Amino acid sequence: MVDRQIRARGVRDRRVLEAMTRIPRHLFLPAGRRSDAYADAALPIGRGQTISQPYIVAFMTEALEPADGLRALEVGTGSGYQVAVLADCGMEVWSMERLPELQRSAAEALRGAGIGDRVHLRLGDGSKGWPEEAPFDRILVTAAAPAVPRALLDQLASPGILVAPVGGPALQRILRVRRDAQGRLSEQPLEGARFVPLVVDEEGAG
Repeated sequence: MVDRQIRARGVRDRRVLEAMTRIPRHLFLPAGRRSDAYADAALPIGRGQTISQPYIVAFMTEALEPADGLRALEVGTGSGYQVAVLADCGMEVWSMERLPELQRSAAEALRGAGIGDRVHLRLGDGSKGWPEEAPFDRILVTAAAPAVPRALLDQLASPGILVAPVGGPALQRILRVRRDAQGRLSEQPLEGARFVPLVVDEEGAG
């Protein structure tokens, strides 16, 4: 998987490649889908949600520029696979999920993979972030929205990097947002992708 799907497409970050090699992707899938775990595709995990294509997981992780000791927020725990990759890259990860059953299965998979000492899970609306733990050096959003939620930008450290898919339901563009040491934001569009939509609580809309 790593050689054919990830390295061959240009991912070069050593931490990312090693994490993708170490983390057992099949543990993060429902039992009936585990035979497809290393396929070059996103796969359903229930409740209309998916585990992202391995290349996209690697690409977005590399775009974050991971490093030891960074504090990372992930919006959309889902299967827990992306959380595991971020933590294996040396970061401490706070991850939010709206669906209780997905959070429970993700927690079980993370325990099975031996990931847990640098991972914190919360049930709730990820578009609001995790303000009491902010600021975060890195923020990764794994669901699509028309724009990056303001609350997440407010919780990004200076300097810091946020990566998120932005666009309509049919197709989005992965966007990297940097905040420099003076607090100035800049945006860089990266690769096209397709993600499930980011769902926000009604009072958090806008």
